[in-house]
Amino acid sequence: MKNSDRIGFTVFFLAIVFIAFVAGAFVVLTRTFPYPLFNDAHKAAGALLQQHSLSDLYTQSDLWRDARRDDRGVTVHDRRRAQAGLTLYTSGDGSHASLIDMDGREVHRWALPYSQVWQQSPVGRPPRPDDRIYWRKARLLPNGDLLAMYIANNDTPWGYGLVKLDANSKVIWRYHASTHHDLDITPDGNVVTLTHEFTDRPLPDFARLEYPWLDDFLVVLDGDTGKELSKVSLARSFVESPYADLFYAVPSFATADPLHTNSVQYLTPAMSQRFAPAKGHAGQVLLSFRHPGAVALVDPHSGTMNWAVKGPWLGQHYPRINRAGHFTLFDNLGNFEPGNRTRVLEVDPEDQRIVARYTGDAAHPFDSGLRGAVEELPNGNWLITESDGGRLLEVADGEIVWEFVNPVRAGDRDQYIPVVSAAQRVAPEDLDPAFRSQLKVQAEPQAPSRKQPSSEQR
Repeated sequence: MKNSDRIGFTVFFLAIVFIAFVAGAFVVLTRTFPYPLFNDAHKAAGALLQQHSLSDLYTQSDLWRDARRDDRGVTVHDRRRAQAGLTLYTSGDGSHASLIDMDGREVHRWALPYSQVWQQSPVGRPPRPDDRIYWRKARLLPNGDLLAMYIANNDTPWGYGLVKLDANSKVIWRYHASTHHDLDITPDGNVVTLTHEFTDRPLPDFARLEYPWLDDFLVVLDGDTGKELSKVSLARSFVESPYADLFYAVPSFATADPLHTNSVQYLTPAMSQRFAPAKGHAGQVLLSFRHPGAVALVDPHSGTMNWAVKGPWLGQHYPRINRAGHFTLFDNLGNFEPGNRTRVLEVDPEDQRIVARYTGDAAHPFDSGLRGAVEELPNGNWLITESDGGRLLEVADGEIVWEFVNPVRAGDRDQYIPVVSAAQRVAPEDLDPAFRSQLKVQAEPQAPSRKQPSSEQR
């Protein structure tokens, strides 16, 4: 080849490279076809590479944390002030739930690895290994049946499905969709929960979205069969409501998961009467949208968002209506104290006034950046799930009256503790006699209820 030919070929080659570069830049910047195909492939490859590069379950997953203390089991129990009963919780070391008495003794256990229920994830991929899947939420029914939600670590969508089991951990029904975070049971026994799916559906008013993005869905299931009764898009609920501008509060890191809905509570007629924003309309669902920082009411059948509020919380979970007509909230990151970032708030929905709080202190740090829950007990105490700390605590008037630390440990020095989730306090007398007779230990009698405190520093 002559020198002139070589020069011509080089110029031609460089011109092709330059044109390809310009075309590629145009496609990426304008996100025109075939950008979606390349972007999806790039994301899938990145996710697959990340999954296979994670080798240490204890330091490279969010199912385990550094143990903050050596205590295990019940460390505090004020029998006079604590609400007596049995406590259900789930643990990050596997797909199981434990029912314990007030002294921390396990009286019943349910367990069913994901691989014994399904062979694929809900979107058809090979599932994560069983040690990377746990039950995020479980709820006990009076006859010993259990609703349990599978969540996978290092997969997206991470919701893996919902099962109803009998007291012997046998499957009654299964719902294979990307259920995530939370569930509630309606008065007629149906199940309200969340699912999520990737979508390319455009939202023109919110140009910062990254495509494809995760939409959340509010789903109602038949409690006897697991059949899907209704399903509404929560992104659509948001953008078609008067509260659509809350979408602009979505942080830059969450443009592919703009809502991150993480809590559901079904409003009974009594709740709808005492919770002013409900305006007496039962059947709405109270939701927490972590990334917009919003709490809202949505009709689960029409998808209409009837009320929403954004307050002084950050990364919140688990709003629940209490007997005072307020809502309690697990504020994961809103305390801004080193080693003590988390707080529980009780909020008046009419003026967003904080009427009570629990923040922990130097002697009892309170810190859970992910997950977490709080429920009001019959005596007015708060049952708190501090997931990252691996502990459950009951608080009365700002004091810990019962505390349970997950006894499971791992590592060569027992330095890792699995997260805990889904605490539920159950009165033994509310359980069916046939199931109660199966429990290994009978719980102590129910303590008399105490008036709900209303002071600022409960």
